[in-house]
Amino acid sequence: MKLLKYLLLFLPLFIGANKISAQGKTGGTVRGFVYDKGNGSAILFTNVFLDGTSYGATTDENGFFSFGNVPEGNYTLKIKSFNYQEYSEDIEITKGGLISRKIYLEASAIEMDEVEVSAERSRNTTQVKMSVTKISPKEIKALPSVGGQPDLAQYLQVLPGVIFTGDQGGQLYIRGGSPIQNLVLLDGMTIYNPFHSIGLFSVFDTEIISNADVYTGGFNARYGGRISSVMDIKTRAGNKTRNSGKIGVNPFGARLLLEGPLKKLDEETGLSTSYILSAKTSYLEQSANQFYSYASEDGLPYTFTDLYGKLSFNSRSGSQFNLFGFNFQDNVNYQGVSQLGWNSYGFGSHFLAVPSASPVIIEGNFAYSQYGISLQEEGLSERSSSVGNFNLGLNFKYFNGDNETRYGFNVYGIRTTFDYFNRFGAGFNTSDNATEMALYFLKKFKAGSFVFEPSIRTHYYASVSEFVVEPRLGVKYNLSEFVRLKAATGRYSQNLIAGNSDRDVVNLFYAFLSSPTNLPETFVNENGERVSIDSKLQKADHFIGGVELDVTKRFSINAEAYFKNFRQLTNVNRNKIFEDNLANEGRPEELRKDYVLETGDAKGLDFTFKYNAPRYYVWLVYSLGKVTRWDGEKYYPPVFDRRHNLNFVSSVFLGKKRNWELSGRWNFGTPFPFTQTRGFFEQLTFNGGYNSDFTDENGSFAIENGGLNQGRLSTYHRFDLSLKHTWEISEHRSLETVVSVTNVYNRNNIFYIDAIRGNKVYQLPILPSLGVTYTF
Repeated sequence: MKLLKYLLLFLPLFIGANKISAQGKTGGTVRGFVYDKGNGSAILFTNVFLDGTSYGATTDENGFFSFGNVPEGNYTLKIKSFNYQEYSEDIEITKGGLISRKIYLEASAIEMDEVEVSAERSRNTTQVKMSVTKISPKEIKALPSVGGQPDLAQYLQVLPGVIFTGDQGGQLYIRGGSPIQNLVLLDGMTIYNPFHSIGLFSVFDTEIISNADVYTGGFNARYGGRISSVMDIKTRAGNKTRNSGKIGVNPFGARLLLEGPLKKLDEETGLSTSYILSAKTSYLEQSANQFYSYASEDGLPYTFTDLYGKLSFNSRSGSQFNLFGFNFQDNVNYQGVSQLGWNSYGFGSHFLAVPSASPVIIEGNFAYSQYGISLQEEGLSERSSSVGNFNLGLNFKYFNGDNETRYGFNVYGIRTTFDYFNRFGAGFNTSDNATEMALYFLKKFKAGSFVFEPSIRTHYYASVSEFVVEPRLGVKYNLSEFVRLKAATGRYSQNLIAGNSDRDVVNLFYAFLSSPTNLPETFVNENGERVSIDSKLQKADHFIGGVELDVTKRFSINAEAYFKNFRQLTNVNRNKIFEDNLANEGRPEELRKDYVLETGDAKGLDFTFKYNAPRYYVWLVYSLGKVTRWDGEKYYPPVFDRRHNLNFVSSVFLGKKRNWELSGRWNFGTPFPFTQTRGFFEQLTFNGGYNSDFTDENGSFAIENGGLNQGRLSTYHRFDLSLKHTWEISEHRSLETVVSVTNVYNRNNIFYIDAIRGNKVYQLPILPSLGVTYTF
């Protein structure tokens, strides 16, 4: 009945969309791909249009475009793209005809920046774009790069609504959601830990990224299985015309990129086969003793290695088939204290099919990945966790000018293991298998000044026998070409939970669990009422509204207000003392269940100010937020509740040839909450029950804590600076040097306070570096 109710709710919207898209079906369709003639790579997000008309489209992440309902007649097909020569071709549209093109654009010596600005404005008026940031390697490289190595992890930290908790072992928290609630996809494959223990680097090499879409909330039904955010990262194909690569070194590590054709691109047929290989590693544990001996008494014991490879096959019609694989490793070794390591590997395939006589394109993927982590601490038993995952998906896309229809299905298989114990010595040892299946339907259409994007997702969680229906809706209203209002809402669910608690200050050991069955049967809500639990899933509702304002051609403002209602959250029970068996059935659930339930709210305002000119780039982001949790007894702020967060990023190109680039970033954040220590005491176990003699029993050391997260650490701020210079040696060879300084004025930013000794542990100090990259 619930499914029928939601379908009836969305039926008028879908019928309206179909009526609109059905208008003018007597016309023809123009579609195709746009590529770079120099290397054969797809040109993304560029405008393709019929000159003198309103008919046109923007290329997607595959370089694909399609628009229909074009009346019969003769037209001029045009493409204007940043850094490429203008393309023009006369075409004839016939009734019901389909014109397909593969277009190769030549690089231009003149940078047409106004074309890029115009293309972005066109996308803004035809897409809802609620709470999404589209990232390209160009934007990542605009930030000051640590060690001369630009990285996605550094860029994500400056996005609106994103909170980063530390340079060492820090995690990203997005609009009130913890890392486990963020879906990370790499070419359609789920990545379970995208960031290394030294939080300056991700597992992704910037040079292999085609584009990344980061949704901080309100995302449509294409994505599911997470309740807070999505990072959808796509990698590019290798160079289709010649062998090329990059070699880079700096005090933090080194990287190598190789790419080229196995079968060189034939422009007439479009056939090609190419490869791309990426490797990067950190030797910071060794180099820190030479360059940064002052950073820490234990040095900087971080090492990692990331490997990625991809084969791409292209056909005559533009259809593609890709095979890829990766291996990511991370290790932290605090001498005599703890040793942590994790390993992640996977392989998969992705295809794009373009039927010759249909405006529909089909995408599919199959992937398998495995992630395992272990932590060994002095005097304690080893903790470990693993998650294996396969996913299969098939997606259909139909473009009709500014209108779009998408539908598809996904199948997931997940196996998790978890071996853990809490502060009382109570253990968790679980092994679970879970299967999930999902269907979705999405319709985007324009109606006058409105853009509507209704969608619906049905998701079945087999391991807990739950079927959920998740309606979602995005709307934009173009008040004018320069002012746009937008809103989005939706329901979200997930089964996967974290093996650590959101109450932990430092989360180096990041584990995963599925199928949480040992949940409390009841929960005390905020009104003091004890209610029955009828679901084992984590659930949330999103409500977001915003405005986009183009102040000038180059200066824009985006403001969004959001509210996320986390209706049910699952946390590991850190207070478990007793085993949950018949002997302890009469004891409180809070002391014997493996997990505890919570609810929570996240609300805030995000402001983004952007100025983009040929020589100057300015990005200012201010976020005001508040996150609260209710654990059945009290409200408390989680450790990532930062009320004010400000990021100011600026870069300027210098020199006649713009071969000098000066970049700076300043970040300011108000204090994080933490739990204060009131005192210490001897904790007696009373193993003998009523017959125990406390006068001669030796207890264990215990801490008396203050109120949960009622204290606040100090204010955080940091300034990073880098200066880059590029020497053009020949047409395909260049040398790039980057001098950078992280934490320029050596601010002592607190990471956490040792609860026993009271010592303050700080983030990274000032770190100057010199990086060199050779491109060939």
